Amino acid sequence: MSLFFTLFIEHTQAQTVEIKNQDVFINGKNVLKFEKINLGQSSFFTLDHKEVLFYKLHDNGTSEYSGDDYMSLNFIQEKVKVETTDVSRIVAPGMRKSMQKLIKWLVKDEVMNTDGTINSDKLAIFLQKYNEDIISKQHYHQHH
Repeated sequence: MSLFFTLFIEHTQAQTVEIKNQDVFINGKNVLKFEKINLGQSSFFTLDHKEVLFYKLHDNGTSEYSGDDYMSLNFIQEKVKVETTDVSRIVAPGMRKSMQKLIKWLVKDEVMNTDGTINSDKLAIFLQKYNEDIISKQHYHQHH
């Protein structure tokens, strides 16, 4: 029983994500750099400046209405883009807190390893689960 409990605690503790200034810490270790571009866009880089992830929030031109908001997560090295309306997962007061929740989600789904690298196999599953192809759907609705 105690072994299970210990493993459980270790597993839950493995999810600590903090962003301080431009530094992203996973389990207390600085593994990525964070750059806020503006309110709806930010990038994550490796410590040697390779872009890992570009985040963008799209408000569909309706800033006062959030029901049609979606975000795109662009995994630069893997050339994979995930578009999802599941923005509530990362909503938090302030951009930095939102981005902490985003990284935490990616770590929890094992898309991002605790060293800040991307697991391509898990990314493929993540894409299957969450990608909604919003742009092409909108395009479709406009033309049909």
